[in-house]
Amino acid sequence: MKKLRLGLPAGSLQERTLALFHRAGYRITLNDRSYVPHIDDSELEGLLIRAQEIPHYVEAGVLDAGITGLDWIKERDAAVVEVAELAYSRRTDRPARWVLAVSDDSPIQRPEDLQGKRIATELVRFTRRYLAERGVEAEVEFSWGATEVKVPELADAIVELTETGSSLRANRLRIVATLLESTPRLVAHTAAWADAWKREKLENLALLLRGALQASGKVGLKMNLPADKLEQVTARLPALHTPTISHLLGGDWIAIEVIVDAAVVRDLAPSLKRAGAEGLVEYPLNKVIY
Repeated sequence: MKKLRLGLPAGSLQERTLALFHRAGYRITLNDRSYVPHIDDSELEGLLIRAQEIPHYVEAGVLDAGITGLDWIKERDAAVVEVAELAYSRRTDRPARWVLAVSDDSPIQRPEDLQGKRIATELVRFTRRYLAERGVEAEVEFSWGATEVKVPELADAIVELTETGSSLRANRLRIVATLLESTPRLVAHTAAWADAWKREKLENLALLLRGALQASGKVGLKMNLPADKLEQVTARLPALHTPTISHLLGGDWIAIEVIVDAAVVRDLAPSLKRAGAEGLVEYPLNKVIY
C-alpha cells in the first residue's frame, strides 16, 4: 500500500494541530511516550517531531511532508514545496511574531542601534541575515530558553516569538521591531510533490485542513419564515456569501440557511425573530470548503 510519511509538530503547536486534523475528519491517537501516532487513514504515516526540525527532514526526503512554521523554514533556508498556509498559532488564529525586544529603559530604539551588541534568540540564522541586510554587525547567540530574562544582564536585546506580547510586558521588555510574522505551513519534499499520488494526497489534505480553519468561529443558521417577510429577514443576515433560500411544500413559507460568525448569533437571532423568522436552528460546522 502506498503511504505518505507526514511530520506533525510536537510541542507548542501539537494540541492545536491535532485538533485541526480532528475537525478536518482525521482521528489521531497518541500512546503515552510514543512519537508515532496512529492516524485513521491507512495511507498516512505520522511522526511527531519538533517543528524546528521538520523543514530539514522534509528537505532531505526523510519525510514526504510536514507541518511547520514559516519561521523554521526560513531559519533552515529549506528548499521545500509550500503546499498550503494554515492560519493558526499556539493560542490564537493570528500569526505569531518574532520581535526584537529590549528592556524598557534601554537606549536602543531601532535595529540599527544594535551595532556591536549581543542578541539572544532561538532564531539565530534568520536574525543574522536580518541584521546583515541592514549593515549591522552584532553577536547573535543561541538561547536555550527563558530568553526574556536575559535582558539586560546577559544580552542587550532578544529576538523572541510572541502572539500577544503579554510575556514581554510582564518582563518589562519593549518591542523595537517585528522581524517576521509566521504561520504554520504544510510543506512537501520536491520528489514527493512530483509524485502524482502523493501530490493528490497532499492537495486533498490541504483542502480539508483549510476547510476546517475556514469553519473556525462560524456556525450554520437555518430558519423558516413567511414569504412576505423575506426582504425584512435577509436584510439582517451577514451572510458568508448569499443565503440558501428554499420554498417549503404547500404554502407561502420559505426556508433560509446561511453561515455566520458564531459571535453575532446572540444578537442576530432575536433580530431575525422580530423580523418574522421562526424555528431558528443554530448548528456547528467542521469544515467550510470554497
